[in-house]
Amino acid sequence: MSSCAIEIENLVKRFGPHTILDDLNVKIPQGKITTILGFSGAGKSTLLKHILGLYTPDQGSVVVLGSDLGQLSELELREFRQKFGMLFQYAALFDSFTAEENVFFPLQEFTKLGIEEIRQRARNMLLTVGITEDSFEKFPSQLSGGMRKRVGLARALVLGPDVMLYDEPTTGLDPITTKMVNRLILDTAEKYKDRLMTSVIISHDIKATLEISDFIAFLDHGRIIEYLPVDQFKETTNPLVRSFLDI
Repeated sequence: MSSCAIEIENLVKRFGPHTILDDLNVKIPQGKITTILGFSGAGKSTLLKHILGLYTPDQGSVVVLGSDLGQLSELELREFRQKFGMLFQYAALFDSFTAEENVFFPLQEFTKLGIEEIRQRARNMLLTVGITEDSFEKFPSQLSGGMRKRVGLARALVLGPDVMLYDEPTTGLDPITTKMVNRLILDTAEKYKDRLMTSVIISHDIKATLEISDFIAFLDHGRIIEYLPVDQFKETTNPLVRSFLDI
């Protein structure tokens, strides 16, 4: 396995009487695509929010790129999050911004670049993910679901993240668009392979997961119960994981 990008040890998270993450342990390798798979309600989104530093563990630690997120101040966390790119479940674009303006946003928020350089970088990134110039000025409502995903990915990549996070990237998409998004994830990982960008996907899409992942972790009731390279995962004998794969 490659060196570790994300190391989570003995992570516990409770909300009131409910334990969502229960002594969870996982090491996510750098430069690879790792998918966290599991049934709805297993704790996948809660885990993702810990990786982003949006939640603080009740117990345990979350170390990302060598930094223990629990030891960072709010200001340090804000700066550290620039190392992440995030593609949300429904792209989560700003409705009142054009495609170009959506990609502008993180550059305006987190850099001191001039407006012309920001515009050029945003346009170049949109072209990189397959958005053509005739769509730069379109609003999200004027774009197809697949195009919105592409714009969301451009926005996520424009700051050059070290860790790319995907939250249920194919939920609600038709089979053709799903295939396009999977190809986009693979192409993105390949494009940034030289600088070891790590991809983490939260999903319950079995078919997509088996096609694009290097490693798969299966989360159930707040614990990782299986974690293997994809070829070994396909052959798992764990009865719960097997039942999930055979659905």
